[in-house]
Amino acid sequence: MNYSSWSLRPPIHAGAKLWRVNWLVIAIVCLLAGVGAATLYSVSGGSFVPWAERHTLRFLVMLVVVVVMATVRLDVWIKLAYPAYAVALASLALVPLIGVEALGAKRWIGAGAISFQPSELMKLALVAALARYYMWLPKDEVGRVRYVLIPLAMIGIPVVLTLGQPDLGSAALFLALGLSLMFLAGVPVRYFVLGAVVVVAALPAIWSGLHGYQKRRIEVFFNPGMDPLGAGYHITQSKIALGDGGLAGAGFMQGTQSQLDFVPEKHTDFIASVIGEEWGFTGMMLLVAIYAALILMMLLMARRCDNRFAQLAIAGSAMTFFIYVFINLAMVTGLVPVVGIPLPLVSYGGTSMTTLMIGLGVAMSAYVHGRDGSR
Repeated sequence: MNYSSWSLRPPIHAGAKLWRVNWLVIAIVCLLAGVGAATLYSVSGGSFVPWAERHTLRFLVMLVVVVVMATVRLDVWIKLAYPAYAVALASLALVPLIGVEALGAKRWIGAGAISFQPSELMKLALVAALARYYMWLPKDEVGRVRYVLIPLAMIGIPVVLTLGQPDLGSAALFLALGLSLMFLAGVPVRYFVLGAVVVVAALPAIWSGLHGYQKRRIEVFFNPGMDPLGAGYHITQSKIALGDGGLAGAGFMQGTQSQLDFVPEKHTDFIASVIGEEWGFTGMMLLVAIYAALILMMLLMARRCDNRFAQLAIAGSAMTFFIYVFINLAMVTGLVPVVGIPLPLVSYGGTSMTTLMIGLGVAMSAYVHGRDGSR
């Protein structure tokens, strides 16, 4: 279905838009934010400041933004998709020139209170741009080589630019998110198999191109005991906290690893370790079930849409949540190297919450306007 034919569909009456919002999904994200606020209250020693209060206020503001975005016509996001990608790409290219350096990496543009991370904008823009690309492309053309190379370039360029910052976590997320959307769009599996073979063959070159601290993280991933007080400290303390939690957990605000500050980054990247220590394996499984329900609900939303852009925009938002959750939980349990990916809507952090909620807002707009022959 092309854009011009879809744009001729009848618009939705303004009063019906809020009725069409998937309020169950809204309830699930509220539950996740509540889990985050409670955990941040715990790691602050029973105080709403400095993290729980800010986390809650940010979420409430972004929740209003999501509902407002849901009422915006879908053609607005379609028109903005390519310009947003171009702006995000240009911003990434400018980072080495005018970026702000912190902890040995340039990832931010701006000064003082006015600054932003171009990689966060690209996470949104990449989904929208790929969704628009596959909107006009006939399904029987998706597997043609020339139509596979274009989205690969759209994914590959920001990956390369982000690796140069260096930001291995965002680069991996771009790659996983972009390839997921290509798969959902119908790109044949043979291309993914061929790509995996190429990556395996290129591993020596990839390894030689990594920065020293990145190599160290990977080495520690395979042998955390080689540097227990340095590069291996994070994952070692995280495993201890999870082990202390056992099946039922130590109880709310009773985890010794988190309360005594042994767990590093306990309010951001390693907040799942705190949840595991306080609520045990049972609590972690409940958290995973909540995320699974959110992702499943969003995929069902995508299936109900009859507009290609809407389908892929919603699926892209769902895959963003999935990739964040998978990498974070795998990281805190030692299944993948530490890459600095937060737990969605639970970890403290305004940038990640803003990105995820704006993506959810576009997805909700797609759901409201992209089904039942309406726009």
